[in-house]
Amino acid sequence: MDTITLGDVTVTRVREYYGPVDLTPEAFVPDSPAQAWDAHRSWLVPDFLDAETRIVNTAIQTWVLRSEGRTILVDTGVGNHKDRPYAPVWSRLDTDFLGNLARAGVRPEDVDIVINTHLHVDHVGWNTYLDGRTWVPTFPNATYLMAKADFDYWNPANEIKTLLGRGNQNVFEDSVAPVHEAGLTLLWEDSHQIDSHLRLDLAPGHTPGSSVLRLESGSDRALFVGDLMHSPIQIHEPDANSCFCEDPAAARATRHKLLGAAADSNALVFPAHLGGHGAAEVVRAGSKFAIKGWAPFARYTETEQA
Repeated sequence: MDTITLGDVTVTRVREYYGPVDLTPEAFVPDSPAQAWDAHRSWLVPDFLDAETRIVNTAIQTWVLRSEGRTILVDTGVGNHKDRPYAPVWSRLDTDFLGNLARAGVRPEDVDIVINTHLHVDHVGWNTYLDGRTWVPTFPNATYLMAKADFDYWNPANEIKTLLGRGNQNVFEDSVAPVHEAGLTLLWEDSHQIDSHLRLDLAPGHTPGSSVLRLESGSDRALFVGDLMHSPIQIHEPDANSCFCEDPAAARATRHKLLGAAADSNALVFPAHLGGHGAAEVVRAGSKFAIKGWAPFARYTETEQA
């Protein structure tokens, strides 16, 4: 099953890529204790960790929400044909993502809202596609919601020295600026109410403008948390940041806050990059958290591009 229903909102999982990212646990989540990976090995392998290579497996996917008659995309992955000289695993991909989106019943012109939880290379790529020699908006009728804090932070014109640095090279120019210049962006601050079920809030740390999408519909709750975590090991070890967090202290605080909110409200947590079943319910475990159960999405089983 690729679609679940939460109150009056449906959530569909659309895959772009699932497989290795050429990083070991020690490199990808350097704050995480090695014994934690060993302790949870029985379920981390193979969905989140390759047993032989000890390389982390990750998913690039888009969450498609249908709410109050609108079609909403949460994050747009890496994109095709994009030159990423300092992120070779994402450079010049050629996936059938738009075909997967079509099989989920979504044509580009059907999309009403695109949410970029932050403006990293693997969250904005399908904002645009290459038309001849020009990058143009993939979703011409959509409003692209971007946190102003991230828009300003990653805009090369502002010459801000970032942790990710060259790893995000070309991203603003080919995946952000074209939709802004087309007049399709809404740069929000603090929070943004989308409809009666959905609200965006800032959740800084991973990047200054990292955001969380809160879903509340009927008795159901969900948090779409972007890169609050890259691996479910960070549920069990909430102090453990990925190597890509711009503000480590803020990232830890935000992770604790949002996981606590999810545990207290029985909300499903939707990180951007989990393979396996994609999302999880969490519970408190002392000062940490644990996985209560997985979402009922079909489990990814093949480590390859879709």
